[in-house]
Amino acid sequence: MGPFVYVMAIMGCGDGQYQCAEARLVETRYESLASCQQAAQAELIKNGDLDYPELMASCRSVTNQIVMNTAKPRR
Repeated sequence: MGPFVYVMAIMGCGDGQYQCAEARLVETRYESLASCQQAAQAELIKNGDLDYPELMASCRSVTNQIVMNTAKPRR
């Protein structure tokens, strides 16, 4: 399997990080989980315009989704 690709979702949450929902997906793609996590604080600040009591960042691997979406159907 090739390299992993990570994306960051900005999650809007109620007080105490309760009932979180994806509010925005950051456009940047990250080559490692560590680089995604390092960028989280800056992205939370950039996305401070979202109207939620609390925000959190969630880094996710999308490599499998990309492979599945680009696979050619069998005939």
